[in-house]
Amino acid sequence: MNGAESLVHTLLASGVDTCFTNPGTSEMHFVAALDRIPGVHCVLGLFEGVVTGAADGYARVSGKPAATLLHCGPGLANGLANLHNARRASTPIVNIVGDQATYHRPNDPPLTADTEGWARGASGWVRTATDAASVGADAAAAVQAAMIAPGQIATLILPSDTSWNEGGVVAPPLPRLAAPLAAPNQVDEAAAILRRGGDGVVLMLGGEALGEAGLALAHRIAVATGCALFADAAPKIARGRGRAAPQRVPYVVDAAVQAMAGTKRLILCGARKPVTFFAYPGKPTSAIPPDAEVQVLARKDQDAVEALARLADVLHAPDAPPPDLGEKPQPGRGPLTPESFAATVGALIPEGAIIADESITYGRGLGAYTRASAPHDWLSPSGGAIGGGMPLATGAAVGAPGRRVINLQADGSAMYTVQSLWTQAREKLDVTTVLLSNRKYQILLGELANVGANPGRTALEMMDLGNPDLNWTGMAQAMGVEAARADTADGFGDLLAGSLGRKGPFLIELLI
Repeated sequence: MNGAESLVHTLLASGVDTCFTNPGTSEMHFVAALDRIPGVHCVLGLFEGVVTGAADGYARVSGKPAATLLHCGPGLANGLANLHNARRASTPIVNIVGDQATYHRPNDPPLTADTEGWARGASGWVRTATDAASVGADAAAAVQAAMIAPGQIATLILPSDTSWNEGGVVAPPLPRLAAPLAAPNQVDEAAAILRRGGDGVVLMLGGEALGEAGLALAHRIAVATGCALFADAAPKIARGRGRAAPQRVPYVVDAAVQAMAGTKRLILCGARKPVTFFAYPGKPTSAIPPDAEVQVLARKDQDAVEALARLADVLHAPDAPPPDLGEKPQPGRGPLTPESFAATVGALIPEGAIIADESITYGRGLGAYTRASAPHDWLSPSGGAIGGGMPLATGAAVGAPGRRVINLQADGSAMYTVQSLWTQAREKLDVTTVLLSNRKYQILLGELANVGANPGRTALEMMDLGNPDLNWTGMAQAMGVEAARADTADGFGDLLAGSLGRKGPFLIELLI
């Protein structure tokens, strides 16, 4: 058995059965082993940012890590933006990155790079295999490391001779390390704040606390104590009818400060203190007032759902009826606006759907219009790196077969990872891409205003995606995805409803 074969056997034994790949020469023995040893579903991406973003989406919905296969340091570098998003989402991923043979690396061939250094920026665990006999143990350790709460990226660098040399040993799976529990004083101090009551008490949820079980517990606590519920940029949020709908902290700094202006005591459960995406001249860097008291109920690495359960018990919070989220909206009619777009999405989301949201500015109405939709899960690129939406949708569809994925996608960010469409066609994935075609970087136009700039022609041209216009239906069809265009809310509703009742991918270009 060579090192590559021991790697595949060990990954399978450790529960990793999906690999998103973009291989090169250094990884050919691993590729051959994946071919000879049945059990691993290999999904090809035509760009490494698709590979890493898809692994992120897959792990978020499946609850287990995928492997990625990347070609040397430059291949890893191409995938780093979506590994950044995955790191901020605490997503478990096992990267397998090829490298020069150990005896060839001192010759400094062209693809030689500081692969370990690049990997450390996005990984919680990095190791370079030294010989074929250690590869299996290295792989088992990588899977264990990826699953350390709340989840992290583990990168195993694989010199090519450690793959092709004989002497590989299959390693048994290592035990999964349970998330530590919140300390008793964390729960007691949070309970004391909630018992005091009064205005301005906020319970902010993140991570697993925004799953269905966590939200049910948080709703009980909120009904019993009157606290407000907020959500941070979680990897996955359970939303829709019957589930509590915590308020999201707005992206725009002035709106964020206004939303949390009354906060006097902030309790964090699997979340961090909210900070603004960027600093702006003369504006605060946190949404909460500077004198607000902050208490941690559960750190991000602690079991947030268990902490909420103990807190609810300590408070004697009774079971509460499901929250009243109002009526599900009706599909929009007439011209396309952010509101008619959001109403149409909210009306037509099927039960069990997964939303991959990178709608950016045009999606400002989605939160209000999807509160009472059929139950669904919501994903978004947690680290703010552009180009995460399409790969997230792709990986989610692989990780949750039978559930429709709806990708709400801005056109500028879609161009970063447009190759996702090809993978969706190749894998026959049930993804509806709603492509919001405004032919400009609208969010950056807002940022120009936020920093007080007075843009001229050169600046405005750098925000413009016209001249020439992007033909999204043509691009989709060229990659094997059926597509159609709409410029009214009625037309969008018809196309969205039709796509949800079919198999395979479909793209709707909305001219907005």
